[in-house]
Amino acid sequence: MLPYGRQNVTDADIEAVSAALRSDWLTTGPRVDAFERELAAVTGSPCVTVSSGTAALHTAYAAAGIGPGDEVVTTPMTFYATAGTASMLGATVVFADVEEDTANLDPYAVEAAITGRTRAVTAVDYAGHPAEYDTLRKVADGAGAVLIADAAHAIGSAYRGRPVGTLADLTTFSFFPTKNLTTGEGGAVASTDPDLLRRAREFRTVGLVRDRSRMRHPDEGAWHQEVHEFGLNYRLPDVLCALGSSQLRRLPVFKARRARLSARYDELLADAPGLRLPTTRDQVDPMRHLYPVRILGGRRREVFDRMRAAGIGVQVNYIPAYWHPVYADLGYRRGMCPNAEAFYAEQLSLPLFSDLTDADQERVVETLRTILES
Repeated sequence: MLPYGRQNVTDADIEAVSAALRSDWLTTGPRVDAFERELAAVTGSPCVTVSSGTAALHTAYAAAGIGPGDEVVTTPMTFYATAGTASMLGATVVFADVEEDTANLDPYAVEAAITGRTRAVTAVDYAGHPAEYDTLRKVADGAGAVLIADAAHAIGSAYRGRPVGTLADLTTFSFFPTKNLTTGEGGAVASTDPDLLRRAREFRTVGLVRDRSRMRHPDEGAWHQEVHEFGLNYRLPDVLCALGSSQLRRLPVFKARRARLSARYDELLADAPGLRLPTTRDQVDPMRHLYPVRILGGRRREVFDRMRAAGIGVQVNYIPAYWHPVYADLGYRRGMCPNAEAFYAEQLSLPLFSDLTDADQERVVETLRTILES
């Protein structure tokens, strides 16, 4: 089965991990610091590494002080964790609809959803295409809300010449194997706000405070550490940070390859019947994590099944988050976000990863065309 996404691991990656295993540090050592510095150079903001993209979202919400009584406005066209981690902190999630073409959070739908309880607005850079952050910033600032970017798909992307990582108050990344680079499992939180970054770092480190100037009992002894707010162990170990540093050196190569493959799909599928290709706006420079097409005429399920039967691992990204039973049981109902639901009904992700060969891509195109034309 040709997968829709796959990691690229080289001998250099393996040697980096082996060197970490042979060192004195397996976790919370020098390779964590090094990877965080290298991430900052790419994202444009200081970073705190965490154990997954979901952990990154949980950490970002905790750093922002999200809790019971707060509302978080976000998109339904995302993996459940974008909303679920806010719900776990006791917040009420308010789903706003997406733009019809990009499937990104619609700033005008956000504006309509704002209330006096809105504490955060969380956008998702769907498929690697950045959301409209300039407009979202105005909406969030007008509500006195923190702006959060779920950039799980988008490390390496840019918006109006600025890297993803500098566009929101807090930005989260995922390094799952299908993403633009991988640490196996892993993620990061980026912020240019020192206080938010400090809070994120403490939350991912079980809430521990080691800064003596902030301790309530600083003279207890050199061993002393305190917990001022609850946190979790979301640390990313040295071994995985070693892999991340090695992968990060190839990020420009990964981006160039994904861009070439996306351009080839655009060309090879330009006149395919019953198919709508993804949009790229002029102001963005995306690093495409997904190549999401839309299958028209109510044929998405048929095309999905036939592509899978032909050995091509297409995927659907995503079920609208409020369709999940955990939200249905809380009273969320289908029909809330018609653009998102219409997009979901037609969406299909074609294989896209840096090792995808031209021959395999041509096989994907030929198989898809044959199905659409039948």
